[in-house]
Amino acid sequence: QVQLRESGGGSEQAGGSLRLSCIAAGHTYKIPSMGWFRQAPGKEREGVAAIDNDGRTVYADSVKGRFTVSKDNAKNILYLQMNSLKPEDTAMYYCAAPTPRQDDGSWAFSVALWFQSGLPGNWGQGTQVTVSS
Repeated sequence: QVQLRESGGGSEQAGGSLRLSCIAAGHTYKIPSMGWFRQAPGKEREGVAAIDNDGRTVYADSVKGRFTVSKDNAKNILYLQMNSLKPEDTAMYYCAAPTPRQDDGSWAFSVALWFQSGLPGNWGQGTQVTVSS
């Protein structure tokens, strides 16, 4: 089973930037699609962004224009560049990847539908992002 390891979280002031990374380890297969979700204390899990192997992306409305998701397909590393941070961005950020059964890299997989369904599959342990005003 793939292990997802996030890094790059921390504390930042409003208006600042952070870059999260997620490395997929413990496997040899290529992961076509990956994404991020977040969860703040007392709040529901929220999808943040996702990207497929062809570079198609999907974002939550709350982060559009501020966050950018990207992926190194050769190394199976996922990134999330977060600019213009707001206090409401404070949350634990998790990396997610569909299982090979969910996404075999074929045209049949929709990263948008995977995002809308809550990014099911393998998840990392999370990295904390705290934004102060």
